[in-house]
Amino acid sequence: MALLLTLAWRNLWRNYRRTLIMLVAIVLGVWAMIFMTALLRGMVAQMLESGIETLVDHVQVQDRQFSDDPSIEHRIEAPAGPLLERLGQADVRAWTTRVRVPAVVSSERESRGVTLVGVDPMAEAKLSFAAGSMIEGRWLERPDESGVVMGEELARQLQTRLGKRVVVMSQNPDNEIADRGVRVVGIYRATLQGVEQRYLFMGRETAQHLLGIEGSVSEIALQLQDPAGAEAVRDQLQALLPPAQLARSWQALDPYLATMLGVMDGFVLIWMLVVFLALSFGLVNTLVMALFERTRELGLMMALGLRPHRVLLQVLLEAILLLVLGLLLGNLLALASIRPLEAGIDISAVARGMEMMGAGSMLYPRLQLNDLVTANLVVVVLGVLASLLPAWRASRLRPLKALASH
Repeated sequence: MALLLTLAWRNLWRNYRRTLIMLVAIVLGVWAMIFMTALLRGMVAQMLESGIETLVDHVQVQDRQFSDDPSIEHRIEAPAGPLLERLGQADVRAWTTRVRVPAVVSSERESRGVTLVGVDPMAEAKLSFAAGSMIEGRWLERPDESGVVMGEELARQLQTRLGKRVVVMSQNPDNEIADRGVRVVGIYRATLQGVEQRYLFMGRETAQHLLGIEGSVSEIALQLQDPAGAEAVRDQLQALLPPAQLARSWQALDPYLATMLGVMDGFVLIWMLVVFLALSFGLVNTLVMALFERTRELGLMMALGLRPHRVLLQVLLEAILLLVLGLLLGNLLALASIRPLEAGIDISAVARGMEMMGAGSMLYPRLQLNDLVTANLVVVVLGVLASLLPAWRASRLRPLKALASH
């Protein structure tokens, strides 16, 4: 075996130019597999984080009919008893209650339909994007504060600005119009422009008083220490709820995000297979050309007693050595490329297009160990399989015919 390994290594460098070209191709292919996968993982992770922080959360408790008709009629009581105790356990990172209803906000010049969100400012700052996205003014300070915080795009459409008064109108449980004049105390900028147009934030107690629903809320929202446990926590909460209420995980609240994560592993594998398919042609061609040049030599070795399976093994060893060397250099190049970019890649030039998918102007590559292992396995396993054909052809050579070749 040691002799075959030595021969395989020497045979690789007989034509060093061809070997170097193939080696560079393998290195670049492995680098492309790992680097692009890290970018894709980073983009999807950012989409998930952005989606969770855009009032989706890991788990929400609402009235069963709220998702179909998010009106004030479908409200619930604030958590108490066993439910409140469960929300206080260690696996829950933060939780809050919200009032969330359709509303109309009017300035001196324009009116727009929005979703009015009544929040506890301190609790909400731990869950959603808004408190950390202020570009003018400030975030809400108290649940009973009378001011509102709106998105930059909504302020532009209403032709209003910080410090101006607007009128918020919605419908109370008696199907009557409830309205109130409030001052704009803050303006936020979100990753998605649609979010800026949609959400208008108000103190929760102020919203409850406006709608006449003191003590009631639209939803209970919570985020977990480990997002992977969302469905288990959902089931635990559901067991504590009355039949009229429903706990839902983020997968049900935002099916688009769940679908993206669901197909990601398959997409990564397809990407790796496509890259390797391009590499395999070069690998097979390199081995075939090397065998063509050594036909007489192989014929002589077989005539002297080298068995066919040894010939097959030697050719496979040449392919494996080339693949392993390419993998080593490709992995090092990928790690060296990803590490400096972990602080973020500025993609502001295409930020608007990325915003449509929930990503921001900075992209943070994320390299996962399972992706690194998968890329290496794909190259080794499929590389050996692709090398079987030229290796088998070499093992089937007839010594006399091979010696007579030119």
